Amino acid sequence: MYYKNNDMTLYYRKYGCAKDVIVILPGWGDTRHTFDFLVSYLAKDYTVYIFDYPGFGKSTFPGEDLTIYHYGIFFQDFLKAKNIKNPIIIGHSFGGRIAILLAGLYKVNCKKIILIDAAGIKPHKGILKLIRQTVYKVLKRLKYLLPNKIRDRYQKWLLKKFSSADYQALPPQMMKTFRNIIQEDLKGYLKSVEAEVLLIWGEYDCDTPLSDGCYMAKKIPDAALICVRKASHYSYLEQPLYVLRIIKQFIK
Repeated sequence: MYYKNNDMTLYYRKYGCAKDVIVILPGWGDTRHTFDFLVSYLAKDYTVYIFDYPGFGKSTFPGEDLTIYHYGIFFQDFLKAKNIKNPIIIGHSFGGRIAILLAGLYKVNCKKIILIDAAGIKPHKGILKLIRQTVYKVLKRLKYLLPNKIRDRYQKWLLKKFSSADYQALPPQMMKTFRNIIQEDLKGYLKSVEAEVLLIWGEYDCDTPLSDGCYMAKKIPDAALICVRKASHYSYLEQPLYVLRIIKQFIK
């Protein structure tokens, strides 16, 4: 099924028909299928909604650059349009950013929130990162001194050398959106989250480190953190039965 609001159209699926609703917000670059295991169990007792973001799965990317606030407003409107009240929200990585906005900024009433290896904390730039960033900016300016016929090759070389694999894999029209999202720091909204929050975090998460989870646990008024041993950024895929048991116990 598709839902359209302004210029954004998202594909979503609905499972189950229970009174209580769970809304699952996957990570960036993932599709609804990364949660198939959890959905198969949760849909027995809850109505579950899950989505493909613009540019992934069955959702097309709009003809404009997006910010995290576009996503927040879109999902706020989706909940209103579907008359979903007091949902349980599960957000992984990028989906955690949206969940924080919905609860902390837009004040969407949530029964409970589960953040799995959530993003939203802008990392501190150490001296090495600052040097690397400065070198990249200088080299990027040099592109305009080169002949036109080799500029594209030079730009591709820069991306390969200085950008992440996730960024390199994006089509050009989505790169500005990706930069907009990762540059937004959501720390200021954490203290305004009123729902009960469970943070599930991989011990060896390198994308959103465990220290981010500890910070969120301190700043969100009603939050608890569970560390998943020997797991990385995809703790819910690496230890699915353990994470499922935690989630079911929490939402009961």
